[in-house]
Amino acid sequence: MATEKAIFAGGCFWCMVEPFEAREGILSVTSGYTGGDFDFPSYEEVKAHITGHTEAVEILFDNSKISYSDLVEIYWQTTDPTDAFGQFEDRGDNYRPVIFYTSQSQQEIAQKSREKLQNSGKFGSAKIVTTIEAEKTFWPAELYHQDFYKKYPQDYAAEIAGRRQFILEHWEQASH
Repeated sequence: MATEKAIFAGGCFWCMVEPFEAREGILSVTSGYTGGDFDFPSYEEVKAHITGHTEAVEILFDNSKISYSDLVEIYWQTTDPTDAFGQFEDRGDNYRPVIFYTSQSQQEIAQKSREKLQNSGKFGSAKIVTTIEAEKTFWPAELYHQDFYKKYPQDYAAEIAGRRQFILEHWEQASH
């Protein structure tokens, strides 16, 4: 088994766990913070926009069962890649969409995938604004944020409703 790490930011980390965790080859998905300049940021500090961090998920995966390319495709289908100022009802720089690469290979895969998505016309003339940045230290979020969708299914359903509607409109209907 060859374990690899992927880090994606796409709005509230509560909504980013389930789409990845349910896939074969995923070893773990951890909610946390990255992209900022402070050590050991707290949820309240990140939410207050004082650390420069964004909410993200760190995914450990077996790349013999699921590829990084597959994960990037899942990522696109769980975010709005045309919204640089947050995701869905989550607004602000701490919810910005970012693919954090951990190797040159990941950077190339992400860049080619973003270019392919831009050229696909799926979002009309809107620009794909998701940034692709080198990884920074990933800080796991507080325990009460981990596995949120399992612990609080009703709250999770309310949180993800807008995202699911967007996915239905832009991804699922287009494939039929």
